[in-house]
Formats: sequence, structure tokens, C-alpha cells
Amino acid sequence: MTILAWCIAWLLDFIIGDPQNWPHPVRWIGNLISVVQRVIRRYCHSDRALRIGGAVMWIVVVGLTWAVSWGVLALAQSIHPWFGWVVEVWMIFTVLAGRCLANAAQDVERPLRAGNLAASREKLSWIVGRDTSQLQPQQINRGVVETVAENTVDGIIAPLFFLLLGGAPLAMAYKAVNTLDSMVGYKHEKYRAIGMVSARLDDVANFIPARLSWLLLSVAAFLCRQDGARALQIGWRDRYNHSSPNCAWSEAAVAGALGIRLGGPNDYFGERVEKPWIGDQQRDISVDDISQTIRLMWVASTLALAIFIALRWLWLGVA
Repeated sequence: MTILAWCIAWLLDFIIGDPQNWPHPVRWIGNLISVVQRVIRRYCHSDRALRIGGAVMWIVVVGLTWAVSWGVLALAQSIHPWFGWVVEVWMIFTVLAGRCLANAAQDVERPLRAGNLAASREKLSWIVGRDTSQLQPQQINRGVVETVAENTVDGIIAPLFFLLLGGAPLAMAYKAVNTLDSMVGYKHEKYRAIGMVSARLDDVANFIPARLSWLLLSVAAFLCRQDGARALQIGWRDRYNHSSPNCAWSEAAVAGALGIRLGGPNDYFGERVEKPWIGDQQRDISVDDISQTIRLMWVASTLALAIFIALRWLWLGVA
């Protein structure tokens, strides 16, 4: 039943994603973070106090997310096993973000193909933190490919990894870790102190999934008739060409698979940020690389699901 729940949830994400008007746990987690952050800022003012408050916020948000998820699932199962199974499917479905990621990338791709740079820049600004107002087509393509490659980890592979380790409640707790990082895990003045713990523990949570993504995307490249060997090579060579200890693994694998160059300088919050390049520029990046990266994401996530199901079966067999 558990393995069937994983498969059904993954298929639901692949087919429909998260409809905009449906209730979603990430929104509830985000609201909880906002409330807790306001309370902490009311009483904590120095950097040291904000760092301690940020640690308390992380414990409260992640702990409460796991506890509520576990409690809801246990209650549903006590009412009826099938009801519990449906709730489990729903929980897993909500932590997967493959379809949303693909749709967001395609929302940028479509106007770009039509030559509507203004619309493409606007759509890109919804999914990246950089200034998109002056970006040219190649820079837009690069931004989308980087976003899909990076979020293949925290949007699909990492949730599946924690699902394997601890079921739907742990996958939900991971989503809380990831949401904390996306809301407060920044290095600029407002969030540097209060978000320090959230940023660092998100790095810890994604440590193994990011490295798995390098391998999975390299195999996906081979299956998609891209350069799988070069994906492995560039993924390893350029794995630290990023301020994050995790992001470059997936980005470098995609760059190697497609023979393009990612990274480089970008503008964030009005400041120019110099970043190292990832990959070798065997050719210019093009709009077709967006759809190719989405394809790599889906194949890699399918491989992750299959491998984790096999590990679950083996574990059950040994147990």
C-alpha cells in the first residue's frame, strides 16, 4: 500500500501538479513561519539573539510540521485504513513539485519563443531572485535551465529521499526545512542573522539528495541521448562552483549533458554578484535547452522513484 501511494502521488504530480486554488501545506507552513518570525523579531534585536531565535523558529516549524503530519496520518488510519492511505497519497503529492516546476519553466519559454521578451522576463522574475528587467534571450534561457536543474533536487529528489527514510511525515518536515530556507535563508542584512540556522540546515538536508541528483541526471542524460559521460565529468569538476555546497551538483550535470555554460555574474537586490561559470561552452545556450532540461528532470525523478521503491522492497524483504 505504501509503495502504491508513492506511485499514485508521483503520477498525480506528473499529470496535474498543484492546482492554484487548492489548499496546500506549504502555504500553511509559510504562514506559520511568518507568525513565528514576527514574534521572534518583537523580542530579539541583536544579531546573537536573532540567531538563537532563528534556531528556535526552525525547531518549532519543522517539529510542528512533522508532529501534525504524523498525527493527521495516524488519525486518518485509525478511522479507516483506506482513508489513511488517501491522506498519505495527498501528503506525498503536495511535497512533490515537478509539474509546477515544469509549468513555470514553460511559462517563460513560450513568450520567449514568440519573441515577447517583456513577458518572458516577467515570468522569469517569479521563479528567480535575480534582476530580470534587462536580461537578453541567452540570459533568460540560462536562468530557466539553472532553476529547473537546481530545483530538481529540492522539488523532487529530496522529498522522495526523505519519504524513503521516514514516510510522508518526514517528507513534510523536509518541505518545512526547504520553505524556511526559501523565506529567511538569505545573506543580506534583514535575514542574515535570523535565517542563518535555516540556511545551514537546508544545506545539510540537501547534502545527499544533491549528490544523488548528479548521478541521476547523468544517467538521465544517457537515456535521453545527451552526453551522460560529460554530465558525470562536469558535475564532478564544477561541483563547488557555487556559493551553495549543493546547487552546483545538479546544475553542472545538466551543463555537461547539454554542452552549455551556466552560472556567471548576475544582479541580486540591486547588487552585482560575481559567480563562477559552470560547464564548458561547447555551443550557445538556446530556448530548446529549457525543454531538454525539463525532460532530464522528469527522467531523473522517475529513476529516483524507481530506485527508492526498490530499496523499500529490499528493506521490507530483509525485515
